[in-house]
Amino acid sequence: MDPVDEFFAHYYKRRPVNATFTGIHEYDGELPDWSASGLATIDAELGDISARLAQSNAEASRVAYENSNELDAELIRGYCAIQASEHDGSHGPRGNPALWTGEGVFSVIALMIRDFAPLGDRVNAATKRMNALPDFLLQSRETLGDAPLPAAWTAKALRDCEGAAILFRRGVGCWLESGELPPQERSTSLAAADRALTAFHDHAAWLAARPHAPQTALGCGAAHYDLLLRAGHQCSRSRADLLAEARSSLDDECRKLDEMAAETAGSWREVQEALASDHPAPEEYLATFNAEWRACRQKAVEADVVSWPDWPLHYEEIPVFTRDAAPFLYYLFYRSPAPFDKRNNYVYVVTPLPASDATPHLRAWNRSVIRLNHVFHHGGVGHHVQNAHAYGQSRSRVGQIAAVDCANRIGMFCGGSMAEGWACYATGLMGEIGALTPLEVVAEQHSRVRQLARAVVDLAFHAGELSFDEAAALFVERTGMTMSAAAAEVVKCSMFPGTPVMYWLGTRGIVELRDTMRARAGSTFSLKRFHDDLLGCGSIPVAMIARMMSERPE
Repeated sequence: MDPVDEFFAHYYKRRPVNATFTGIHEYDGELPDWSASGLATIDAELGDISARLAQSNAEASRVAYENSNELDAELIRGYCAIQASEHDGSHGPRGNPALWTGEGVFSVIALMIRDFAPLGDRVNAATKRMNALPDFLLQSRETLGDAPLPAAWTAKALRDCEGAAILFRRGVGCWLESGELPPQERSTSLAAADRALTAFHDHAAWLAARPHAPQTALGCGAAHYDLLLRAGHQCSRSRADLLAEARSSLDDECRKLDEMAAETAGSWREVQEALASDHPAPEEYLATFNAEWRACRQKAVEADVVSWPDWPLHYEEIPVFTRDAAPFLYYLFYRSPAPFDKRNNYVYVVTPLPASDATPHLRAWNRSVIRLNHVFHHGGVGHHVQNAHAYGQSRSRVGQIAAVDCANRIGMFCGGSMAEGWACYATGLMGEIGALTPLEVVAEQHSRVRQLARAVVDLAFHAGELSFDEAAALFVERTGMTMSAAAAEVVKCSMFPGTPVMYWLGTRGIVELRDTMRARAGSTFSLKRFHDDLLGCGSIPVAMIARMMSERPE
């Protein structure tokens, strides 16, 4: 078998929950094997695939980026190296308890939230997974062992357990009532949910008794981080160079934010208050999302900045059967569609208004948040348009699946700079074509500040150049976060190194590539053609796309 084909067979078999989220349903009833022997098998299989790829591509040159198989081979080699390093350290299944709890609960949610198959088929697969969860959680204790665990990661895992308890106590039963099922099938599934509930309860007790590792254990170390930059983001610059640029850019963008906020409303705080005050009425809440999506599409099409694929999207409330558990989990409002499932009218879920006073929620989910975050960045010209191009246009098989949202993170690390880089860039693009209000322009500038602050923390924290408290203080001082929000941001950064920086790397890379291509084409430059070419490469590193496009003969 061709080693690239062999990799994809390995990927779906060894990551069955990822496979479900991707639209490969052969393994819908299975959970991954992250036992010591299972991880050793994964490492051995990836090592063999990587060695064969290296041998078969030993003479490949940079011109080979035009060959999709060669391109995928390079990305797969990077994936293999990253997995081996993660499995050897504490940021993978051997050291992070939240990876296990997230994988466990979302193995079932993945089957509940999409109608890719008849309800009975999905219930049958969910029942198999729920019955497998007790052994999976016992396996986690064996793999994690007796070593102290970072308290912040344990707290995240315990919160997953709270969400799982709600899901298996009430949510699954509610889901089973959403369609007609034979009584025996419903009874069997409810019994499996009870076993899963007990397993998560016992696992929470085990987690709560774990000794805590020092905060220094949250960093992955310079060696692993540099591998993420080099093999994952395909970045040729050193971490030190990137950190120096990010720090300098953060200073510049903070000054710019202060100037813009003062000119527009007096201060950033006053801008925030004005934005929060502009929110839809309760009866217009859900309709506002859908109206803004249509307006975004019309504005982008009229400005002729990108081809908008025919993939309708509408906004609905989070399904009743997962609604109560969602606040405890990594439950995304926009979860990327499965590339290999049938392309239906996509449902973007939002938090419903509270039954009591809705004003605090409406202020938090104000018109600007709806537009900039839930429409421009996620459901509209950002992630949704990028996903549609990646699934329908990408010649790279990796580029089709890498940015799929899975249980804890995207499917393959290498997809991040394109997925998040484009979504951040696209929101700014809407400002370029006049779609943002003056207050939203300031809000978008604050997003740039936050993006750079996350990059600085990511680049410095994992190499030991910032302590946890120093990283949190940086967020407070530079972005205006509360201390609790800043601490949560550092915890998120600690769990998935190299992820926070990808927003900045991707956005910066796209802007620089656009400047390069505009200078080359001169008066013949077409923004739409540039964006379509960029998106057509799929979810692969922006740095790799830049090499492909800039070195391509005219």
